Amino acid sequence: MIYLFYGPNELARSEAVAELRAGLPAEVADLNVSVLDGRKLTIEQLVAACEAHPFLAERRLVIVYDALKHSKAGKGREELRSYCERVPATCDLVFVEQEEVDRRHLLFTYLSKHGVVREFPLLQGAELLRWIEQRAKMLHATIESAAAQRLVELAGNDSRLLANELAKLASYVGRNGKIDLRAVDRLVTDQQEQNLFAFLDELSSRRLGPALRGARALVEDGQAPPYVLFMLARQIRILLQVRQLLSQRRRADEIAAELNLKPFVARKATEQARNFSLPELIHAHDRLLELDHAIKTGRIQAETALELFVVEVCQMPQEVGKR
Repeated sequence: MIYLFYGPNELARSEAVAELRAGLPAEVADLNVSVLDGRKLTIEQLVAACEAHPFLAERRLVIVYDALKHSKAGKGREELRSYCERVPATCDLVFVEQEEVDRRHLLFTYLSKHGVVREFPLLQGAELLRWIEQRAKMLHATIESAAAQRLVELAGNDSRLLANELAKLASYVGRNGKIDLRAVDRLVTDQQEQNLFAFLDELSSRRLGPALRGARALVEDGQAPPYVLFMLARQIRILLQVRQLLSQRRRADEIAAELNLKPFVARKATEQARNFSLPELIHAHDRLLELDHAIKTGRIQAETALELFVVEVCQMPQEVGKR
């Protein structure tokens, strides 16, 4: 059989490959599996791997990563397609693509007709929530619907990350335990929040280059520029409150309780607030309101406004003795 597994759901792809590998006798599996890198694949390498005789087994497995992405148009692709017609019956050949595939690709067209093609998209919505519930059952746990939704809010829809978090949660609640909202909030880190704090660390330290890269990374991760600006305004308001409490010599744990923040959030906000004076934070908050109005009235693009705000904050002179 010849297979094509493709799409951004890395965990599902890997499990599909593992399922094929599990069909080999365990004691000789390593001797009957070849893994090839499509970036530097030659037709000679592929032929040698596929035509090697299975060792103490009926079949062998050849896995090629990203061959479609890196195969050169013309003769290279034609050779690859042509050899697929001659792969021996003793070999299962699996092409694994880590990204989307151009459906016009010669090999995609051929495999769609003569092989097994499986797409592995990232799950969304109700389908993702069902997957989380099923995964929890595999780990001998159950998860409340609200907790599953919260897990998605915190960790996103990366199946590998979700599986790791679910394993941690299942271990925490114990065999046949129930994962609830409290467990998720206690154990799961908000990756978006982490990325935002990393960006704010650079911004509060007035490091222009890293701060701009951090802002662009948030956008590239799928956060719309208006949403990043909204989160910035929210965080600036938190820093304003923290700065006022710091002036009262309040500790981070007291600040967390006062503002109903997670301990981690309170600690990070405390560190960042110390890099700003109260007037600077007030000015930054007012500037964000001005930029928001400019975006809504069409006078500036949201992404430009975000980068302009980063530049302006980084050009603020750092004052001494803000603690």
